[in-house]
Parts: sequence; C-alpha cells; structure tokens
Amino acid sequence: MIDSPGSPPASPSVPLLAAMVFVADRESEGVIRQCLSDIGILNVEFTSGTINAAILELAKRTSPRLLVVDISGVNDPAAQVNRLAEVCEPGTGVIVIGEINDITLYREFKDAGVVEYFFKPLVRDLFVRTCNGILTGNIESHGSRMGKLIFVLGISGGVGATTIAVNAAWSLAETYQRLVMFVDLDVHSGDAALQLNTVPNEALREALEHPERVDDLFIERGVIHVTKRLNLLASLEPFDNIVAPEEKAVLSLLATLLHRYRYVFVDMPISLVPQLMKVLYLPSICLLVSNASLTAARDIVRWREKIGPNTLERSTLHILNNSEASNSLPESEFMRAIGHPPDVIIPQDREIGAASKLGIAEVRKVVALQRSLEPVLRLLAGKKVKSRDSFLGRVFG
Repeated sequence: MIDSPGSPPASPSVPLLAAMVFVADRESEGVIRQCLSDIGILNVEFTSGTINAAILELAKRTSPRLLVVDISGVNDPAAQVNRLAEVCEPGTGVIVIGEINDITLYREFKDAGVVEYFFKPLVRDLFVRTCNGILTGNIESHGSRMGKLIFVLGISGGVGATTIAVNAAWSLAETYQRLVMFVDLDVHSGDAALQLNTVPNEALREALEHPERVDDLFIERGVIHVTKRLNLLASLEPFDNIVAPEEKAVLSLLATLLHRYRYVFVDMPISLVPQLMKVLYLPSICLLVSNASLTAARDIVRWREKIGPNTLERSTLHILNNSEASNSLPESEFMRAIGHPPDVIIPQDREIGAASKLGIAEVRKVVALQRSLEPVLRLLAGKKVKSRDSFLGRVFG
C-alpha cells in the first residue's frame, strides 16, 4: 500500500526505479520532466495515461520510490487512489495531480496515504520541493498505510500450516509480483527455511533479543533473500538455547517490517499465542489451519472464541487441510461440531505431503493445493473472488 515516503527502498535485491510518472497531458509531462531533471533524477519512466494505467502496471511489477499519477477525467478518483494503494508497495511516495480543486478530495487523498495532491497547471517550485523530499526521505507522511499482516496458526503440529503459509507467500511474491516477508517464529523447530530451500541465520533471534537494534539497515543485512520479492526471517536455535519472544520485541519488529513490505506473513506456533495476544490482535488476517479430527473440531471452536469475531480490521479464515484423512470426522459431523463450514477446504492428497518434504518447487506443482488456495490468494492480492456466495466474498466484499 501507499506508505511513508521516507522509507528506504524495500530491499537491496529488488532494483527500484527512482520514479514512474503517469500523466495525461503533454504540458504537465513537460513540467514534471524538467522538475525531475532539476534535482538530478534521470532514472524515470513516463507513461501517457492516468491512475488507471498505473494500477494495471503496478499490479504486475515493483513500485518505484516516487510515483506520480494523474486523475484527470477519472470517475471517482478517491476510489481509484484506494485501488492504487492495494497494488503499490510500502516505501513508495505518491503524488497525485489533477484538474479538481476540492478540499474534501484532498483530505481523502491524504487519508489514503498520498504525499501531496497538486491541481493543474503545476507550480514548478512546489512540485520540485515535494519530489526532492520524497526521494531524500525529508518529507513526513500523513495518513500513511502499511503492508498487510497475515498470521498463520496451525491448530496442532503436522496439519500443514507452514506448507500453506510458504505456498501463499511464494504465490504473492512470484505470481502477483508483490514484495513479501515471511517470519517463522518457531526458532527451534520451524521448517519454513527448509521448505524454501534456504539456510536459517541468526538475524531473527537477534531481532527478538535486541529489538532496539532493528532498523532498516539491520533488516537489509539480516534477511534471507529467497527471491527478488520474497524475503525470510528464520533462525534455528539449539534446543537448550531458550529463546522466548517477548511481545514488545515482536510488535516492534512487525512495525518495522510493515513499513517495508506489501505483505508480512507470520508463521506462529500455537504455543506462543497466549503470550503474544497483543500481536495477534493487530490489524490482520489470521489463517487458522486444522485437519478434520475430533481434537481439531474442539480446538477450532476454542481458538475462534479466543481470537474473537471478525471486524473491519481483523478477520479469521479457517482452512481445513487434508479433509478426508483416515482420522477425520465425517464432513457433516465436523461442520456441526465447529458450528460453521470451513472457509477453505483442501482435500486429502498424497502429493501435498510428499511435495512438502521436497521444497516449494514441488509444492507448486500440486494442482489440488493451488486450486484450493486460489480464492485466498486473490483476496489477499486485492482481486475479486469468483464465487459470489462464498464466505470469503462476504467477509472481504
């Protein structure tokens, strides 16, 4: 989403353009070209078009440090700015230009995280000052937005929560071209790094033990770059090395990450939740993963009560994995026990279990898993869900 223009580039592994400009008229384009040239910005991409073209383009590529979009002739520009926020990476400073001089519209843009709105004809000095402030980090953001936070909780060990989380994070990064951070809070037995074919390091443990050291430079040097758009924080500590994440440290770490990444996945062991309830109550989406056993039916009800009802800022989705395994309750009995149908059902498939042991490349080949998770991925990516009657559609519109 649109976020603080003072944030540094999201990751040194992702080359960012200094600026992208979507402008509808030649006169404004000429002014903008001259302004950027005056402050020595040459790495600029110009496109003839409005904010609508920007939304389509940024949905499939990395965002720049500075983005200029034109709302001239656009219907419901405030709604389009919010759509832009869905595809724009954190760390991008956005300037909107247009032909409407309306204080109400201006306030809506600022609330959406826009740095500044200029109506035409553009005033060169003001435009130069704002662009320079964004690119140097000297302009404070007002009404900034942060990335989306996604918790993944497995009701018990072995239900496939990490496999589902890793697959979703990979899909958003590589298919939807979004910048994603994956945090594996199981520092003793977590296997996210294993599934992503990488080696854990000490950065996560250091961040949890010394939250005051976590800054942009720490993250740039400490994260594991799985791909250009998927980063990982994962440690694998000896069993006798007690690392108990403190709530304050986790809150601090997530606050920093959400200013840099479009999505932050947190694979949280269920045993940690009682001591991290403030973390779990952050604005987020919680993916609650279970199988269809009797124990899972009991615990799904308990955890949904503990997490609380869905609100505008927080939603919980129940993903039923391996739904027809030998220890599963009949579907009707399971649904009656939990009081509602699961939001996503992943059928039993031997390929999923076998693939999870071989890493993400093999998991991506399992058609049943990809098909089942597609509605969740589309919602997280800001796309429409095809089924009008699904629970997901009702929750997220």
